[in-house]
This record gives sequence, structure tokens and C-alpha cells, in this order.
Amino acid sequence: MRTMLAAALFAAALPVVAQAQDRPQIFPTRDVAVTYRVAGQGQQAELTMQWQAATRMMRMNMPGGVGYMVADHQNQRGFMVMEAMRTIMDVPMAQAAGMQRDFENARFTRGGTEKIAGTDCTVWRYQGPSQSGEACITADGVMLRAQGQAEGQQGRMEAVRVAYGTQDPAQFQRPQGYQSMQMPQGMPGQRPAAPR
Repeated sequence: MRTMLAAALFAAALPVVAQAQDRPQIFPTRDVAVTYRVAGQGQQAELTMQWQAATRMMRMNMPGGVGYMVADHQNQRGFMVMEAMRTIMDVPMAQAAGMQRDFENARFTRGGTEKIAGTDCTVWRYQGPSQSGEACITADGVMLRAQGQAEGQQGRMEAVRVAYGTQDPAQFQRPQGYQSMQMPQGMPGQRPAAPR
């Protein structure tokens, strides 16, 4: 579970990869839901990411229906919901997308084109201080495949279904009646607490 969560958080960091130089459009420019097959450290699972383009909100449904994470890229905040325990945990973007800093300094090289899940995309190779790999991204900013290495772990994800269409805004809201909890020590991407 922890390895799959790390792979999922790796995936969540990907939409922050690039905005400045000759880099791909990363944030989807229209609403979309993409189901991915994710593999890492000998484990496999499927997860779905939903994007609400106008608000730059992303919802990632965890494998096995255990919960989901919402990342608000516009306001730089996020939260994770664990359904079985009916709990909600705030996840600062600095932690949920901790690999973002490396991507900001990454070098990108444009590759060829592919068709994944019936959709065309361009391959981009990237090299950063502590991660490297490649991603295949559509012209309208939808990541269809990514594979790479970050913080000593390797992972791969590939779209198996892409569905463009309006995403329900309620899917990106904090659920009511859930108990709040603190992020446990040792979660992927967590930074040590500042001394008080």
C-alpha cells in the first residue's frame, strides 16, 4: 500500500513538471478523466485521475477504492480522504507534490509521438537533480504515460482509458462529516516539522 501511495504521489507531482521553456503543456486545458495502470516495486494497480481544467483541480482516486486525494494547483493546497476510516487529512502541496522542485530545474528533450489509449501524445524526456524519466503528453496537456526514477524508486503508469467531458465540481470538494487527522510521520513526500 505504501509503495502504491508513493507511486500515486509521484503521479500527482507530474502535472507540475513544466511551464516555462520548450516544455509540454502539462495542466489539461479541458476537463478529463484518465484511468491509469500503475506499476512500481513489483506491485500493480489501477487509479483514476480527474481534472477540472478551469480551476486546475485534480482528483486522484486511490487503487482499491480506499480513498482519494484532491490537489488544488491554483491555490497550492490539497487533502486526502480515507473512506474506510471516514477521515480527511490536509496535504500541503509542498508535500503532496514534493518532487515539483526537481521538475522546476529539469531539462526536457522532445521525442517522437505515440498513440496511447487511442489518443496521440508527444514523448518528453526529463532529467532533474534527483529524478529522471519520460512522459508522453497530449497537445492539450493530458499525461498518458510516464516512467521514471525518483528518490531511488522506479515507477510506471500508462493510460488505459481517456474520457473527455465535464467533471462534477462536487468531486473536488471536501466531504462533510469526516474526522480530521494529522499526516503521519514518514508519509511519502513529508517534510520534517519545523521546531517551535
